[in-house]
Amino acid sequence: MMRLNKFIAHYSTYSRREADKAVLDGVVKIGGKIENNPATQVDEKYAEVYVHGKKVSPKDIITVIAYNKKKGELVTKKDPRGRKIIYDTLDYKFRHFIPIGRLDYATEGLLLLTDSSVVATILMNSDLERVYKIKIKGRITEAMEEAMKKGMTLEDASAGAHSHSEVTSMTFAPFSAYTILKNADNYSTLKVGITEGQNRELRRFFAHFGTEVADLKRLSYGGIDLNNLPDGKSRYLTRSEYTSVRDYVDSVTKTDAQRENFKKRKEEKAEKEKTQLEEDKAKLLAMEDDKDKRKRIQKAKDKIQGVLKADKSWDDYLDDSSD
Repeated sequence: MMRLNKFIAHYSTYSRREADKAVLDGVVKIGGKIENNPATQVDEKYAEVYVHGKKVSPKDIITVIAYNKKKGELVTKKDPRGRKIIYDTLDYKFRHFIPIGRLDYATEGLLLLTDSSVVATILMNSDLERVYKIKIKGRITEAMEEAMKKGMTLEDASAGAHSHSEVTSMTFAPFSAYTILKNADNYSTLKVGITEGQNRELRRFFAHFGTEVADLKRLSYGGIDLNNLPDGKSRYLTRSEYTSVRDYVDSVTKTDAQRENFKKRKEEKAEKEKTQLEEDKAKLLAMEDDKDKRKRIQKAKDKIQGVLKADKSWDDYLDDSSD
């Protein structure tokens, strides 16, 4: 569900303020009935909203799904070596969906996919938090914690990378958060939040300290949580999750300059329509004036014809009387 004013602003050239005014002016209808409350909740998929008689509807409805990737699956469309890929498990109707970022072969957990290349690019390059649960071999050291808090730059970040990776150096931003769940000599577990999605970032990070990542699972991405989604299963986002994604995409795509351009184009369009209306009125008045002239001329002709007819009748009378 979405507020009416937000719905109009999102799916038309109206600004939020203009949408509010349109609603309050009584020119907005939902299902054929005038709606005067900008805060009225409408269903984005099914609501029939009209402004000045023109329907407002989502023109580019995007779909985003959450998938619980299993270990041993590749995030790719095709593998020349015939290994299992995510599309072998996903429903066929999602075959054209684009992964938002990647999880490596041995990593499991939340993977978002979308049918919009624009949305995929924006979210992949975003600073939205990704939360992981990690199990490493050995203890979590003070040096690791210091790097998690402050970040670090490595000229050689090849440890922990794929053997064919061309990425060598890497800068790690400070973790957005981390919680140590267990710290022991054999295995330690922690939950971390990062705001980047670099190639095998966490594996490279811990490999720098001589520690191997034994298990890695993504739990959430930009506030969208894996929760209890079973392995190898997918789900559509909830309405609130969709709203969150859409708001973020809008914040990236609709810059101040773009909003100003939308406003300028709308003003130009309104001015053009006003000019056209004035021209049409002028033409109509000219036609009406011309019509009145024709009527007056016809009236004068009729009068003259009447006079001529009367004169002829009088002449005939005189001719008859002379007999």
